[in-house]
Amino acid sequence: MAPSLHNPPFIFFFFIFSFFFFPISSTDTTSLIFKGCSKQKFPDPSQIYTQNLKSLFSTLISQSSQKPFFSTSSGDGGTSLQGLFQCRGDLSLPQCNDCVSKIPSMADKLCGQALAARVQLTGCYLRYEVAGFREVSGTELLFKVCGSIQVAGSGFEERRNTAFEMVENGVKNGGALFYAGSYRSVYVLGQCEGDLSEGDCGGCVKTAAEKVNGECGDSISGQIYLNKCYISYNYYPNGIPSISLGPFNSLVFILFFSILG
Repeated sequence: MAPSLHNPPFIFFFFIFSFFFFPISSTDTTSLIFKGCSKQKFPDPSQIYTQNLKSLFSTLISQSSQKPFFSTSSGDGGTSLQGLFQCRGDLSLPQCNDCVSKIPSMADKLCGQALAARVQLTGCYLRYEVAGFREVSGTELLFKVCGSIQVAGSGFEERRNTAFEMVENGVKNGGALFYAGSYRSVYVLGQCEGDLSEGDCGGCVKTAAEKVNGECGDSISGQIYLNKCYISYNYYPNGIPSISLGPFNSLVFILFFSILG
């Protein structure tokens, strides 16, 4: 008998047990940023959930070679699972497929038989939940990291806010819910989940930018991950390092320099 998923103990919350950073190259897209796992596990000895999860993973991996975002479900009734993946907007389809293909085995090791989980890598993320879980708000803060170096004055806050406005406008007007660019030594990147409208995406990114100001203060680097979008930035007060970024493999670049910060 399937468990009741509408009682308070089964309300889904992300528990960020840990996060890891690794020395990464400018082409790396599969390093773990964070994981979120529900406390509730698949009922034992039933194998229905695990079979549905395997089927869901197989479909998502297959679709990741054809498109950068896809959502679907697996199974019927109370044992069905909903899931999706999304790749960073500057990845090719082969890169997307390679990134998404890494997640199922990682999810099994990191979250075990959790009834809901999200695994976020540098270049993509995948999440799933059993039917009936209470939805998390699109602007729920899932994860943050702020650089330790602070900078005040010199127009930094104004530069960063202008860069964030560029992201907000870019995701609304670019047609891909993704934007990467720079403004006066502030590099920024933002992306929304593929099922959002352009207007909702702009609103989500704006909320993420506001959370940066509140959570990271004057840090010269930071990343804010909300449930439906994220934003990342890095400021170089002493000049931009003489390194080739390529077509904005810069999220990895930003994450790397955030560690140094």
